Amino acid sequence: MVQAGSLRPIGNRPVPPTRRAFLASAALALRAEPSPQKIIFTGGHPGDPECGCAGTIARFADLGHDVVILYLNRGEGYCGSAPLDRCAQIRTAEAQKACQILKARPIFADQIDGRAVVDQPHYESFARLLSTESPDVVFTQWPIDRHRDHRAVSALTLDAFFQSKKKFALYYYEVAEDTSMFTPSDYVDISAVESRRRAACYAHVSQQPDNWYPKQVEITKFRGTESAYAQAEAFLRHKESKAARLP
Repeated sequence: MVQAGSLRPIGNRPVPPTRRAFLASAALALRAEPSPQKIIFTGGHPGDPECGCAGTIARFADLGHDVVILYLNRGEGYCGSAPLDRCAQIRTAEAQKACQILKARPIFADQIDGRAVVDQPHYESFARLLSTESPDVVFTQWPIDRHRDHRAVSALTLDAFFQSKKKFALYYYEVAEDTSMFTPSDYVDISAVESRRRAACYAHVSQQPDNWYPKQVEITKFRGTESAYAQAEAFLRHKESKAARLP
């Protein structure tokens, strides 16, 4: 049997495929599912990636990609009314529950909530952590942000991007009212996974999601009006990054 788009021999001479066969072959290639990739979402604290892009995390995971959420710390600085010495344990468990909902794998860097350090040793250790995971695409927080830990994880991720010689695609995301001056380049339709996004955010019980989740919904509805979806999460690709196939 001759496959669409293959050469058909006549005697000893191959004959180029017809235009119809060529178009059929191209259509099959476009419909083919992409190979699974490693997708990493970095955030300053447990809850930040969920707040900014849990819908996109869920959609990547549902497509069969290997999705990792990399938290800069374990949220030692605040966990509601519980004692501070229990915060790391409480918030680590919350992050694990959120990742289970989203079908992602949590990993944690070695920094402390509210005491982020951006210097040579931490640039190197963070880059090694990312390099070990060998990501195809990385999403991180927008650097113009109210919280220093958000700014820190953004800087550490950007430096790892350059250290890798831009090996992975790099995108930025926004987080509720903390992010400023953010103008997206790409959108992901999250309308069908809104319930899982909400569940993942509400897994972070100690962070009183009633105080911030509705504001994030306002943002995703606004981004939806920009992109013709009911709700969307928005991203900005670094200008020196290759483009990734978003879900």
